[in-house]
Amino acid sequence: MSTSYVHRITKYDPADRDDRGVYRGSEDVSSDHGPVEGAYLAAVTAFAEDTGVTLLNIRDPAVTGFVHFGVEPPIDGHGLHGLFPSDLTGYHDGAQITLDVGRELVRAMLRDNGAWCRLEAEDRFFVHVGYDQYMYIGSDQPCGRAVALTIADGLFADPVDGSPYDPDDGEPWESRPADAAFWTEVAALVAQRGGVLLEEQVVGNHSRWHRLTAGTVPTLGPRALLNVWPDLSTDVPAVLRTMSPEFLGWAVIEHADGRIQGFHADGHDRAGLAEAFAGARAASLLSLTTDDHNPLLVAVRPDDDGIVRARWPS
Repeated sequence: MSTSYVHRITKYDPADRDDRGVYRGSEDVSSDHGPVEGAYLAAVTAFAEDTGVTLLNIRDPAVTGFVHFGVEPPIDGHGLHGLFPSDLTGYHDGAQITLDVGRELVRAMLRDNGAWCRLEAEDRFFVHVGYDQYMYIGSDQPCGRAVALTIADGLFADPVDGSPYDPDDGEPWESRPADAAFWTEVAALVAQRGGVLLEEQVVGNHSRWHRLTAGTVPTLGPRALLNVWPDLSTDVPAVLRTMSPEFLGWAVIEHADGRIQGFHADGHDRAGLAEAFAGARAASLLSLTTDDHNPLLVAVRPDDDGIVRARWPS
């Protein structure tokens, strides 16, 4: 999204940048978990207040996946404990939250806890947290008071043309809606194959799994990305034998009690995967490499008005 006024909020003195704008000073790229971090959070509050914003929308939420690029290690729960239930209910694209919760999400992102999202208020306001304690705040107001308060707190509020994390800078977000036609195709695949595996991704890098057979009606989260895969195989040893050392992707297993679990798997850990597969009554390996990532169908749950607003990459 674009706004009229965008500021880059950092602890990095512009005087310590080279002629390409790269910071060459001595400030640590980690959060101090203290007063400097508090100044970042106070800046979020001040800019929101100057804009007249009290509620924010979560956009494009994600948690840590195979690779974590932060300088601090992620923590259990991704920094979302106390904000959302352990199953991440309420942490989804479009969810409306208070400014207090938004500040805590910013804290988690500054600390590289694992959670990441964009925070927006329609076309009026946004907060983007990038790597190395770079924060971008956009507003439809000049926010002179907020700029002054942020500087008084020891941070730098540099006017910039826009945020490098603005999703509008990328390709158009075009996704097939999970509408009646999509579910008709799913039903046809179930009838043809006897069953399929449905991957439900409400949060980036976090999936829930459903085995669909005739008459199955899963309960799905809002704005979820849906991938339909071939059903799990009951020949579990054969699934394990097909895994190459280069495999990187999801391992999905159905336990004896019918519970379906997916977890990240690496082909170099064959012994660990064999242990995880022990006792499973069905399993599958789903590669995440571009050439081998071929779901049968892909769609996104639309909002109640039938419009897809989630910005899942196509």
